[in-house]
Amino acid sequence: MTDSPSHETSTGWHITRERLRDGFYAGLIPWTACVVALAGLTQWVGAGQAGRPPALEVTDPHVFLPYSDNTETAAFFTVTNAGGADDELVSVTSPVISKAMLSRHRSNGGGADFMGMADSATVPAGAALTMSPYDLDVMVTLKEETRWSEGDAVPFVLHFRHSDSVKAVATVVRPGS
Repeated sequence: MTDSPSHETSTGWHITRERLRDGFYAGLIPWTACVVALAGLTQWVGAGQAGRPPALEVTDPHVFLPYSDNTETAAFFTVTNAGGADDELVSVTSPVISKAMLSRHRSNGGGADFMGMADSATVPAGAALTMSPYDLDVMVTLKEETRWSEGDAVPFVLHFRHSDSVKAVATVVRPGS
């Protein structure tokens, strides 16, 4: 027998101070873990880090003026992501072009470069994806009847894996300008 007062339940099980204390400590550990986790999550949310989606903005849209009767050219955009998660540019469309493909310029290591199609391009969280003729661009094929002049405005829609599409109006410029 113990010195602790005991109460017998209808099932014959005895409640003792030791059992109450052990039960209290057994419950205290998960309760404390939950409080600590909740406090950490509250700090994380308060700091603005909890699940901030991508926040995309397209700037500096321009497209090169095709030379002669050529129907192929390149378009360039800067996509800034002020959000907390990466996104991917997966395609670019326009009502005045017949085809657009993401392309990436690469070096073969022997002094020559080549162009390869890219399925997508990452837009990192808190950073920008800047297209240029020396890295990533959008290869554009104009519709046969389309002719551009320097200064024309060309509508584009950039499509992303996680975010809504973004419309941009590119200005036709001469290459090198």
